[in-house]
Amino acid sequence: MIELIPNLPENVVGITASGQVTGSDYETVLVPAIEAVLKKRSKVRLLYQVGPNYSGFTSGAMWDDMKLGVTHIGAWERVALVTDVEWIATATRMLGFVLFCPVRVFANSELAEAKNWIAAD
Repeated sequence: MIELIPNLPENVVGITASGQVTGSDYETVLVPAIEAVLKKRSKVRLLYQVGPNYSGFTSGAMWDDMKLGVTHIGAWERVALVTDVEWIATATRMLGFVLFCPVRVFANSELAEAKNWIAAD
């Protein structure tokens, strides 16, 4: 499941992933939120928290994640990933350069720091 994180600046889309994340979560929550920002601005910032109750991605979710990154390749201004799942953190550190924007990884205990960083000028 993906839920929007409220009370972020209008150029930031924040989500928390918990339980099983599906392609439908991307299609009904994340993609519309990102496209809504991009109707008003040329760039979007993403705060993506993989919460403590996260149990995995379906193959459809992984595909939609990849499609989202590629489809909007020039639209990313900054990305913050918040997770305690080591393989996700490692993959993001290794592959974050493909987004052509600053990418930082934070632990779940650093969520407040991630929010400050994603919103900073």
